[in-house]
Amino acid sequence: MSKYTKRPLDFGGLHTIGLKERGGKVKTGDFAAVYRKGSGVAGWLDSLPHILAGDSFRAVVDAMAAARARGRAVIWGLGGHTIKCGLAPVLTDLMRRGYVTAFAMNGSAAIHDFEIALAGHTSEDVEAVLPDGRFGSAEETGREMNRAIAEGHRDGLGMGEALGRSLEALAAPEHAGASLLLQAYRHGTPVTVHVAVGTDTPHTHPSADGAAIGAGSHRDFRLLCAYVADLNDGGVYLNVGSAVVLPEVFLKAVAAVRNLGHPLARFTTANFDFLQHYRPRVNVVERPHAQAGGSGYAITGHHEILIPLLAAALIEREP
Repeated sequence: MSKYTKRPLDFGGLHTIGLKERGGKVKTGDFAAVYRKGSGVAGWLDSLPHILAGDSFRAVVDAMAAARARGRAVIWGLGGHTIKCGLAPVLTDLMRRGYVTAFAMNGSAAIHDFEIALAGHTSEDVEAVLPDGRFGSAEETGREMNRAIAEGHRDGLGMGEALGRSLEALAAPEHAGASLLLQAYRHGTPVTVHVAVGTDTPHTHPSADGAAIGAGSHRDFRLLCAYVADLNDGGVYLNVGSAVVLPEVFLKAVAAVRNLGHPLARFTTANFDFLQHYRPRVNVVERPHAQAGGSGYAITGHHEILIPLLAAALIEREP
């Protein structure tokens, strides 16, 4: 005999409902189809279930294809991991095909791309060099990036354009094709770079000029705002691999554009990352669409797989 004063509830009088009447959000009609050998990327895309990320991925592909067709902006926000994964050739090809209006990079993306252009490699072993203070002390990276930024400030250029311009003379010929900064500069596609002073290794180089860094990045922020205004009514913004800086930059750009009286509604945003963090979710996927229509999507997975798949799906949509 239990010593507790209450007894378990008697479920004998509990009301039930028929399964057919209740219905369900998941239906067999939404299930994945079996991939057919030889059907290619288009067949693979069609085979995805019409559930969760399957439909989200299709929606992003559709939105990007529609934006290109209608001449609306397609802006790519890139974190450093995107460049380190070797995706510059894929992004360069999409740029040439018209799926890029502008690139926005955080500082680490610009550094990795700049080093690739100079030397064909990047991403030092931090644990091996941090103990003796050698981390972030690469001479060419610090010297040449700071020189480019200072000269760009003198000439009224933003940081992204200044770095691309400098690589015309500095990039090793055998590595030039792998640099997104350089290829975008040659193509005339704007690149903006958004830094927080102290977060990037060139800031510790003796030649770092805080005034030039700040002015170059602020000019790029204002330039990005001009392109964000073109997202209205059908544009697409993709945040790929930046967990903090670019989501904050993008939200401030959205606010500034609307504050200045530009209409900004009914566009698409997507966050691609191998982890879904708070800031990209709220600042990219959710908040920009409050009372403005449009849609935001969170696609979780490795950049080195998802971005080539996205590119392949877009290419397959072409005539």
